Amino acid sequence: MNRRARTGLVLANGAQRLVELRISARNRTGLGDAEQASPSTYPAMVATHVALFAVCVWPRPGRRVPRPVEIVALAGLAAATGLRLWVIRTLGPSWNVTAHVSSGIRVETGGPYRWIRHPNYVAVGLEFLCLPLTVGAVPEAVLLSLANAAVLVPRIRAEERLLDRVPGYREAFRGVPRFIPRWDRRSVRSLPETASPVA
Repeated sequence: MNRRARTGLVLANGAQRLVELRISARNRTGLGDAEQASPSTYPAMVATHVALFAVCVWPRPGRRVPRPVEIVALAGLAAATGLRLWVIRTLGPSWNVTAHVSSGIRVETGGPYRWIRHPNYVAVGLEFLCLPLTVGAVPEAVLLSLANAAVLVPRIRAEERLLDRVPGYREAFRGVPRFIPRWDRRSVRSLPETASPVA
């Protein structure tokens, strides 16, 4: 991939992120009294994402990965994009980047939530690994992935505590993996009648 193509790829991903922020802001206004999971980690999450795009857009003359690695990284990036769009479509107005959870939201067991509890974070992890690799930033891919994991671990734990309060969530996702699907473990589509409409 030449320099112009790399720059275009990074800018396209950055533009997608800006659109997602707009969608998230719109959805957030409709969540009412929703509580944010680990609000102290949100600024750090923003910083890691800014660092991701800043690192990837910086020119690296002579720094390239082997063609097979580049192809795998591009495929991973495409998968991340597709998965994130699937998540946004599945959650609809409940989806937001700030991890606000309302006790009255509907427990969503369709789409990628049929097989894993946190598909959006899987998409983010793929992006942090694959986008730097496509531009030849191998050490940066490792460091950024570690930084992303450090931010997401407390955030995910806090988010799960909030989700556990939603009626029907535990029953729907009992035994369902967080990140890596197992075809014998799926969320339960038919929830008790007392279950409220999740993220």
